[in-house]
Formats: sequence, C-alpha cells, structure tokens
Amino acid sequence: MIAKQKEIDENRKKELKALREKLGLHEFIKLLQSYSEGKGDYTEERREILKDVTKEDIEKFLKENK
Repeated sequence: MIAKQKEIDENRKKELKALREKLGLHEFIKLLQSYSEGKGDYTEERREILKDVTKEDIEKFLKENK
C-alpha cells in the first residue's frame, strides 16, 4: 500500500511539473488557487440534505421548472 501511494505521489509531482511548464508560472498558480480536493462525505451529506424529499416533490419541481 505504501509503495502504491509513493507511485501516486511521484506521478502527481510529474503532472504538476508538466502543467507548470505548459501553462507558465502565473497561470499555474491561478490553477492551483482554484483547485480544491474537497472534504467530507458528499454522498452522506446529500442523503442528509435530501432525506425528506419525495419522488412527488421532484416531479413537482421538474414540472414547475421546465
């Protein structure tokens, strides 16, 4: 498992280096500033947010927002 993570890390470094060379420093920095890996469990959060939404609610919303 550790060897696999090292390989992923090394590939990421190569990818970032290639992006920097292709984009130039200024555009590369702008890209990094806009990038976010995110945190948390999106699926679980969506389940919690939508727990009270029914199929009928969705159908009504779709009809009203054609």
